This record gives sequence, C-alpha cells and structure tokens, in this order.
Amino acid sequence: MLSEQSAATVRATLPAVGAAIGEITERFYGKLFDAHPELLRDLFNRGNQASGAQKQALAGSIAAFATYLVNNPDQRPDVMLHRIAHKHASLGIVPEQYPIVHEHLFAAIAEVLGDAVTEEVAAAWTEVYWLMANALIAIEKRLYAQSEQTGWREWKVVERVEETDDVATFKLRPVDDGPVPGYRAGQYVSVGVTLADGARQIRQYSLTAAPGSPERQFAVKRVTGAAPAPDGEVSNHLHAHVREGDVLQLSAPYGDLVLEDTGAPLLLASAGIGVTPMIAMLEQLALAGHGAPVTAVHADRSPASHALRTDHAAYAAKLPRAETVFFYEQDAEGYGRPGLVDLAGVEVAPGTQAYLCGPLPFMRAVREQLIAKGVAPADIHYEVFGPDLWLVQAAA
Repeated sequence: MLSEQSAATVRATLPAVGAAIGEITERFYGKLFDAHPELLRDLFNRGNQASGAQKQALAGSIAAFATYLVNNPDQRPDVMLHRIAHKHASLGIVPEQYPIVHEHLFAAIAEVLGDAVTEEVAAAWTEVYWLMANALIAIEKRLYAQSEQTGWREWKVVERVEETDDVATFKLRPVDDGPVPGYRAGQYVSVGVTLADGARQIRQYSLTAAPGSPERQFAVKRVTGAAPAPDGEVSNHLHAHVREGDVLQLSAPYGDLVLEDTGAPLLLASAGIGVTPMIAMLEQLALAGHGAPVTAVHADRSPASHALRTDHAAYAAKLPRAETVFFYEQDAEGYGRPGLVDLAGVEVAPGTQAYLCGPLPFMRAVREQLIAKGVAPADIHYEVFGPDLWLVQAAA
C-alpha cells in the first residue's frame, strides 16, 4: 500500500521520471556493471543488454508499477509481479541483490533529475521501489519453497533431435539419477552454460513434454542477430557444442503461463519458436482427454521452419474436438493458410480461454482479433521470450 503523501509526490513527479526513465536505466546499468562486472558476465543476458531490450523492460516495469500504485494505492499489480518473480527465481535472484539495485538506480535518478530530486521525492520513490522489491522477494521466497530443487542441478543430454535447420530438441536426465520433480504445462527451465570467454550465461527454454515425463525436454532455436542485437550466445553454443552425453545445468521449472484446464474451450496461438509451450499443453490435454473445443493456431515462415509441426498436429488429432489452423508466409499450399494470422474465418467458442506465445507484434494482433470476437481480455494469457516489453506499452 502506497502512503497517501508518497502517492501525491509520485503522481506529481511521474511525468518527469517517465520522460527520463530511458536515460535513468542507461546510467543505472552502467553504474551497476562498473561496480559489479560479474553480474553482466554471469547473470544478465548480454544480448538483451546490447540490444537495449533489458533497459526498456526495466523502465517499463518501474513506470507500470508506479502508475498502478498511484491509480490504485490500496492494491498491487500481482500479475506483473508474479511474471517478474518467476523469471527472477529461474535465475536464482536472492534478496541481498535488491539493495545493490536500489543503490545504483537511485544514484542514476539523482544524476539525471538533479535538483528535482528533493528529500521528499527521493523518499516517495524509495517507497515505490521497496514496495515492488519486497513484493518480489516475498513471491520469490514462496516459489523457492515450493520448488523441489534448490539452486542448479546437472542434467545429461540423452538425445538430441534436429527439428528444423535452426531448431534442435534436447532431452535430458539428471546426472544423479534422482527423481524428476513435476512441473506444469507451459513452464520453462533456465539453462546455464559456460562460454568460450569464461562467462556463464543463462537462458530460459519452455519444456515441450507434458508433465509427468521422466526427462526434461526443450527445443532451442538458433538465434541470428540483427544490429544492434548480436547472435544468440547460448542458443548458438548449444547448437554448436552440445551433443548426447554432455552435461548442462538446469534450474527448477518456473513460469506463470500455465495451462488451467477448467473444461472451457481453449485457443492456443503461437508463432515461430513460441510453439514450444503449446506442444506441452496439447500433449497434456490429449492425455487428460479434454473434451471441450481446442483451436491450435500457429504462424511461421513456412512448413519447413515450423518446429515440432508433426507433434503439433498429432497431439491435436488425439483430441475429440480440436482444430489446427496453421498460417505460412511461404509454401502454404497443402499445409495451411497463406499469409499472416487472420482469425476472421476461425470459430472462437463463447467462454474461450486463450494462450499466446510469440513475438510481440504477433501477440498484439491476435489479442486484438480475439477481443473483437468477444473474448474477455482477462481470458487472454501470454508468454514473452525475453524481457517483457509489453510492460512498456502498458506504462505508456
């Protein structure tokens, strides 16, 4: 709960902070990494730092949280907080790191805004920061307690499958031969690898098998960068160097985009490598004998680039009332519909729960089409691979 005095101060200064938040986060990361270079080397995604995506996501989350508190001083944006907390837990973030962030973030705010940062302003924004930080710490503590795994665990690759020219599936079993904890369809694991320069980089990959599998299974798309973003360091490392018999470090499963099978009609929409959580969801629905309508929508460049296409179709075919609608920009004839996703000709049953995963422009377009078809915004759930830049839009 934001105090009344701080709410008034934040409301008055939010336009100035919001206008400068990009410069603030730029200076914040510079200060943070100068003081703690190990965080950039071994924790933060260097690709997202190079592209600026992480800076935008931080700016968006702070602005969105502050705006929400000002407009709803007695509430918290728990959906946003849980999404961030799941990502933090998968990275192993600990409470001791939050004061470090506070120190360098507020030094950056003071530098950028100068004399405008009075004691009153600093106190109000400090209250905003610790409301957000303490909420995340509490959620992350619960997530760690619920997990059947603490820290990192070694898993051996028992099989590698080339799905397409740039997507490979890795199947792993624990090195210690211990039990494989459960997870929920739609969740991901963090994978930590040591690169040639000694840096330890971490990435998240959705699990592609239904819960109950004795293995961890995930698909990795080789990321080819476009300026200013470099090639994907971890994805290219996995493709080039990891084979059967190699060992990887995996976190426990996390992620809040999880299948809630209430018996309602479902629409699972994906694009590109966003198909991965949908495969686990479809397999779980097939195993459970889900009887309500299920519509699996997917968009890709071509049938050849559609990773896990055979599984996508096969799991849907096991459901009594399922339909697959695949859109391809190239070579669609005989495999699907040409062009970008267009739901005009797709039946969406009343009460549909929708799950989306893919690039932000794709998800925005699908969300708008679903709302136009009568799907309630609260019934549309999404997953972003990488920093959640949808928060930037929400804070605008």
